[in-house]
Amino acid sequence: MPQEDTLQVLVVDDSALYRRVVQDVLAEIPGVAVVGVAQNGRIALKKIEQLHPDLITLDIEMPEMDGLETLSHLHGATPGPGVIILSDHSVEGARFTLKALELGAFDFVPKPREGTLEENHERLKKSLSEAITAFKRVRYVQKILKPQESSIVRREKTMLDGPVAHGKVKTIPFSWAGQWDIKAVAIGISTGGPAALPRVITKLPENFPVPLFIVQHMPPIFTQALAAKLNSRSAIEVKEGQDGETVRSGVAYIAPGGLHMGIASRPDHTGPIIRVVDTPPVNNCKPSVDHLFFSIAEHYKEHALGVIMTGMGSDGTEGLKRMKEWGAAVIAQDEASSVVYSMPRKPVEEGIVDRIVPLEKIADEIRRILDR
Repeated sequence: MPQEDTLQVLVVDDSALYRRVVQDVLAEIPGVAVVGVAQNGRIALKKIEQLHPDLITLDIEMPEMDGLETLSHLHGATPGPGVIILSDHSVEGARFTLKALELGAFDFVPKPREGTLEENHERLKKSLSEAITAFKRVRYVQKILKPQESSIVRREKTMLDGPVAHGKVKTIPFSWAGQWDIKAVAIGISTGGPAALPRVITKLPENFPVPLFIVQHMPPIFTQALAAKLNSRSAIEVKEGQDGETVRSGVAYIAPGGLHMGIASRPDHTGPIIRVVDTPPVNNCKPSVDHLFFSIAEHYKEHALGVIMTGMGSDGTEGLKRMKEWGAAVIAQDEASSVVYSMPRKPVEEGIVDRIVPLEKIADEIRRILDR
């Protein structure tokens, strides 16, 4: 029998081979026990009632009941398990994955598609370990804060309905010398980002006066799908950044997955351009928030606004320090509305944040600062 502090996992996939692969990988992750398997969503729902797992790994394309329908049944259930999507690395797979995250999935892991069996095993183990570590931290924190509620239900309510009604902007005296002359906004975000970003980007007006640069920790294809989804819902244009393209106001540029995105000046100094490079990961991330923020600091100096949002790890902290040294303004998402508070927490603790803002008020705060 699993120990009380062991994460109990149900594996759901229509492929018997892949169920076995995922079971073998999970068996190698400390503090994790597979308590059952299911070949489709209908069977999974019955086993969830019987086994009460903490977490399920969920395939999307399955017979009888697919992953999206399964999530629809789970959404709002109290208590309910967390969900990590195992996604096909394809355009359609990316689109379905973003929908799954909207429906309340905690995170996703792309299924490895290239390399040897041993290499793919290690890739899947690394990805699942990182997602499970993030999930465990969220569950631990929210069990302490709200022991009477399911941590995942509480988290999903925050993400989909907004933070608690009395969530407010925490104002810190500005140490900023930029005279409120903002020429660029840069956002760094990770776990929870695909659900959180629409709550910000879709609230920005069509005449948004400056360019906006975004690093969302995601692999290739998934960032393309995210850009397309945000573009279809937003008043501003949203696209993946392309190396060498001219930066335009009123456009949001998302760093392509698997590459770093930054800003550089044209050789003739007529304006900024996007720079996309294939260099080593920074903070084990590619794209990296720090890579973007360092280039923003160098190019825009005191005329920049940095926004750090929900995510695992500390990517973005060093870049925000550099931006702050140049006199930039900094906003951090608050803890209550963050899926994982690690990325905003470090800059707050470092004392380089000027505003701590609930998710639902980030767009308003950006506009307020730009309008000053």
